[in-house]
Amino acid sequence: MMRMMYGWGWGYGIGGFIWSIVWMAIEIGLIVAAIYLIISLFRGTKNRNKERDAIEILKERYARGEISEEEYLERKKRLEEK
Repeated sequence: MMRMMYGWGWGYGIGGFIWSIVWMAIEIGLIVAAIYLIISLFRGTKNRNKERDAIEILKERYARGEISEEEYLERKKRLEEK
């Protein structure tokens, strides 16, 4: 009777192990990219709000007469450039 050789050798080969590592790395990369995207979106929103707040304060100061029109326009231009 001929003996079967199950359990000997690499079976499906080492390729199955390597591909599992590759797919795990891809999944981790996608998760990290998603987290980075979410964080950068929230940071961008905060910066926009700060700029708007500065412009609103500038408008209020101009409306109260604390600064001249020339100074208002100059500061507004600088804020919009940032």
